[in-house]
Amino acid sequence: MRFNTNVQNICKLPSFSSKLDIFIMRNFLFIFLVIFLISCEKNETNDILPDVNFNVVINLNLPQYIDLQTPSGWTYATGAIQGIVIQNTGIGNPPYKAFERACPNYDCSNPMTFDGSLKMKCSCDNSEYSIFDGSPQTSGNIHFAREYRVTKNGSSLNITNF
Repeated sequence: MRFNTNVQNICKLPSFSSKLDIFIMRNFLFIFLVIFLISCEKNETNDILPDVNFNVVINLNLPQYIDLQTPSGWTYATGAIQGIVIQNTGIGNPPYKAFERACPNYDCSNPMTFDGSLKMKCSCDNSEYSIFDGSPQTSGNIHFAREYRVTKNGSSLNITNF
C-alpha cells in the first residue's frame, strides 16, 4: 500500500494553494490573450486607390513570362487598375511579388515603371516604392504601393487582390 501512495503523490498535479495564485494565473492568461489579439496583422492596403476585384493567371511556360522563372526576373502584366509588375524575388514560397502599377497617391495617369532595380517609380512626381514590400522610399510619401496576393500552382501563377 505504501508504494501506491507514493505513486499517487508523484502523479498528482500541483494545486494552487491560495486565491492569490488563481488571481495571478487568470491575469496572466488575460494579458497573453490581449497581446495575441492586438498583434494580429490586418490585411488592409495603405493607399487611396479604388478597390478592384480581379484574378489574373500567368502561365510561366509562355515566352513573355520566361524571365519570371529565374530569381530577380520580372515582367509587366495586364489587370487591376493600371497593370501589375511581377518579380521573382528568389525568397519565400512562392518567391513572387506582385504590385499595382498605379501610383499609390492616385495622382498620376501614367503607370509606375520598374527597371529591375529595387524600386518602382512614379513618373508624375518621381516618388519611389520598394519592390519587396511596397514601402515609400521618397520622404513625404505615406502611401504604400498596393501589393497583390500571388499563389503558385504547378507552372501557373494566380494573382488576386487580397
